[in-house]
Formats: sequence, structure tokens, C-alpha cells
Amino acid sequence: MKEIKLFNFKNVANRKSTSQQANRLNLYTAKHYMSFVIVFFFFIISCSKNEEPVIEDITNNDIDMIDYETLPIREGVRPTTTSSIPHTQIDVDLVPDVHEEMVRRIYSIAGIEEKNSVVLSWQGLWIEESLTVAHPDAFIGGREFGHIHDDGSLHIFLEPHRAIDAIDAGWAVSHPFAVEGREGWDGFVMLYTPQSIEELNVTFQLIVDAYNYVSGQEVVATDFY
Repeated sequence: MKEIKLFNFKNVANRKSTSQQANRLNLYTAKHYMSFVIVFFFFIISCSKNEEPVIEDITNNDIDMIDYETLPIREGVRPTTTSSIPHTQIDVDLVPDVHEEMVRRIYSIAGIEEKNSVVLSWQGLWIEESLTVAHPDAFIGGREFGHIHDDGSLHIFLEPHRAIDAIDAGWAVSHPFAVEGREGWDGFVMLYTPQSIEELNVTFQLIVDAYNYVSGQEVVATDFY
């Protein structure tokens, strides 16, 4: 005779209870998971609103932000210059009184020393040894940042953007080394011989700009006339 097993309702009830508990646990876990996701989502949103992105500005790292005087446009025809070395003006004479005043102003600036240039012994503009310089790369040789030629013109280092200003306004021309793109000669220009006190005022402003750029000083050109 086969053994007949009675249906155990107790076991069924137990299984039902266990299943319900598991469902409640899964529902509880799901609810907490969704809560966590929502909280995390709003946290990310709030951070993105409150924190500005950090962008490194590398465009102006090597540029000296100097507030330069606006240059007037030079009147008349540009002097002709040679396109090779030696770089000189052609058929331009200095005006003695204007030239003497230019020399006086230049060497009245504290920190500029008069010494022979390293180039053909022109009248050099040297930064005194006692001064710390801001741009030692803007030296022709030694601590010379410019020199005066016998015809009253000058070779000098300007901040490169200021050199462009001077060229565009008609007061200067790039030295052949700068034109060729030689390393270390960017901003090296010839300033034309001033023919009047009015022209000298502009030329002297550029000389002061050059000195301030190389030395890091803040000399005011009009303090000297």
C-alpha cells in the first residue's frame, strides 16, 4: 500500500511568509538604492553649478602687460636704411641741439650708464650693475640694451609688442636680425634720428619704454624735460 503524504499547510504558510519577507526586503533595498541615486544626482548637479571650471590661461604667460603711451604717427617719409649688417640710415644727418638734448636726457636716467658699445664702440646704453634686470635676454652684449650711432639714430631693445607699435607709427624699423627671426633678437629695432624736439619727445619715450622693459623700473619720460 502506497504511503499517502498529507498536504502540509504549515509548510506552505511558512514558504509564503518567507517569500513575502524577501519581497519586502527587495522593495526596501530598491527604495534605498533609488534614494541614493537621486541624492548622488543632485549632489553632482550642485557641484557643477557652484564650481567654475578651472581653465589655465597660457596665452599671456610670456607677455608683459604694460600700459604704454599711444604713439603719434610720424610725419614725413621714413628714412631709408640698409637691409644688411651694418644696419644704418642712409643720408640722414643729426640736428646738433636735438641730439645733445637726447643724450642729456638718456644719461640723466638713474640706472643707465654710458659705456662704449660692444658693437663698433658706439655710444652704449648700459644697465648699471647695481640694478636687477627683468629681461636679461634683451641685452646686445654685457648689460647693453641699446646704443647711439654717429648719425643720431639708435639700436635698442623694445618689448616686442611695443616694437610693433613703434614700427607701425613710423618711428622705428626692425633690425635685420629681428627680420630674419634669429633667436633672442625679437623687439630689436632702429629708432630714427629725431629731427626736432617734438620728434625727440616721442623717441625719448621709446627709449624710456625700452629701459623700463629691460630693467623692470617705472621711469616717467616727462620727468626729464
